[in-house]
Amino acid sequence: MTADHPSPSAPAVAAVDPPARRRTAYGKETWKEISFLLLNLPTALVGFVYAVTTVAVGVALSVTVIGLPLLAAGLAGARGIGRSERARARALLDADVAEPSPLPRPGGALPWLWSRLKDPVAWRTQLYGLMRLPWGVVTFSVTLVSLVALWPVLPFIARGLAAADRGMVRGLLSPSDELERRIAELESDRGVVVDTAAADLRRIERDLHDGAQARLVALAMGLGLAKEKLHEDPEAAAEMVAEAHGEVKLALQELRDLARGIHPAVLTDRGLGAALSSLAGRCTVPATVTVDLPERPAEAIEGIAYFTVSELLQNVSKHARARTASVEVWREKDRLLLQVRDDGVGGARPDGPGTGLAGLAERLGAVDGLLVVDSPEGGPTTITAELPWRARQG
Repeated sequence: MTADHPSPSAPAVAAVDPPARRRTAYGKETWKEISFLLLNLPTALVGFVYAVTTVAVGVALSVTVIGLPLLAAGLAGARGIGRSERARARALLDADVAEPSPLPRPGGALPWLWSRLKDPVAWRTQLYGLMRLPWGVVTFSVTLVSLVALWPVLPFIARGLAAADRGMVRGLLSPSDELERRIAELESDRGVVVDTAAADLRRIERDLHDGAQARLVALAMGLGLAKEKLHEDPEAAAEMVAEAHGEVKLALQELRDLARGIHPAVLTDRGLGAALSSLAGRCTVPATVTVDLPERPAEAIEGIAYFTVSELLQNVSKHARARTASVEVWREKDRLLLQVRDDGVGGARPDGPGTGLAGLAERLGAVDGLLVVDSPEGGPTTITAELPWRARQG
């Protein structure tokens, strides 16, 4: 970061791993590992036969029309075997193995065939199946003999063999490719974006139905009554028209507030500096705004930055009990940084009730952003948000 701007503070809440629980020689973990090792042989037989059959038949018939489709179908089925092995490792070895990202569903037979033939997850699963048979024979035999003749050292033997199994599962069946992990992250982020958009649409619909729509219905009824009384009682009709005029003003104000909540006109017309200054003016705590940007970011990034600061300033108004607040916005290389500070009581937590920081962090994460909270008890509070910088087109 530049010297003109403070660095984002470290997260206020650090994850602390629970203390490791001491294992007993013949505890639950040991028996789960023994069960896994004894099951290695039958599962290895199934995997070996499947891998040899599908690959051999597919390659042998590849000179015919049906060879490659059979090989692709066999690779698609290998993913199911890998899924069951990962589930077995998670259940019996407590192995933390993530699921690979699902393959896309391209339209047409040829794209489907090509995507299955070049699937690295399926090929690694087939390799796993070929390697597992000799290993399954060894682990089954050693574990069975140890159960009968090497009872005192069985827990140590089982632990060593299970450690090798964990390494094999993680090495061949986990999504080890960085691209696969990135795809999984993007799919998760897409779900957050979709959920957020749906929630925003429900909020807009609710605000229209309960606010402006109800007021306009009442206005139409009032004008209808005024029209009926226009000849019989002009004075009463005039009063009703005056009341309707007031209702029109209120309805217009509600619609303006709703439009500002969707996308404020000042942000579109004058940019982030003017829009954030308008937000600061509505904050119940005196707030200063400093925006140091060489150019305007892309519209989507600008909108996210605006609503991020809006929510943070609302938190300051509702929870901080602060005397002053400040907002700073600047660009650092390929990142747009926002920092909101206040001198309130502190104690804000990303998972705290009522602050909405967890939801805000999810929204930022969905666009490769980051939220860092530094809020010790007694204050002050510094919340830094990072967003990817994308220049405005046109």
